[in-house]
Amino acid sequence: MADKTLVCKDCGAEFVFTEGEQAFYEEKGFGEPQRCPACRKARKQQRNNQ
Repeated sequence: MADKTLVCKDCGAEFVFTEGEQAFYEEKGFGEPQRCPACRKARKQQRNNQ
């Protein structure tokens, strides 16, 4: 497995999906992230404030 460069579906920024993150996501049964870390954090914060 190698690092992958993905594009955030919210802001369009490129971000690196590291080997370690890929292994963690695979272990948990998750797909690839669709949002960059900053957008994920913003969404999580928005959900927690409602």
